[in-house]
Amino acid sequence: MAPRKGGDPGRTIISDNRKARFNFEIEDTLEAGIELKGTEVKSLRNGKANIAESYAAEHKGEIWIYNVYIPEYLQANRFNHEPRRPRKLLLHKREIGKLAGAVQKDGKTIVPLKLYFNEQGRAKLELALARGKKLHDKRETEKKRDWQREKSRLMKNFS
Repeated sequence: MAPRKGGDPGRTIISDNRKARFNFEIEDTLEAGIELKGTEVKSLRNGKANIAESYAAEHKGEIWIYNVYIPEYLQANRFNHEPRRPRKLLLHKREIGKLAGAVQKDGKTIVPLKLYFNEQGRAKLELALARGKKLHDKRETEKKRDWQREKSRLMKNFS
């Protein structure tokens, strides 16, 4: 399965965290680079990564991403990587301070939204500073989505 084009021109999306927008209220987004090994990049080029249950956290003044699944590259026998190892995110100090402060002070969460290759062919991760939704907020989101779907059906039948 080849990665798909989407969103911005030049972006090749590898993995998308669709559940994040349902479970979290997204407040701010930013782009971060990821420190990867060679076999991880080759595996990402095959388009088989998963960021659905991953999260980011601050550790010793750096932001790390945990639980990202990048499968082993089959042609790399003994030089392969561990599929779910923690990976360091490449951010500026100001961005790290902003994210770490929001997590500690406001109780927010750093959630990955998309993993993609940019125009230069570098793997990037779109991060979001988010607040978890309560059950009633999720129900409200579901109602709005259903109403929009029903409204589009009615308008289609009307015209």
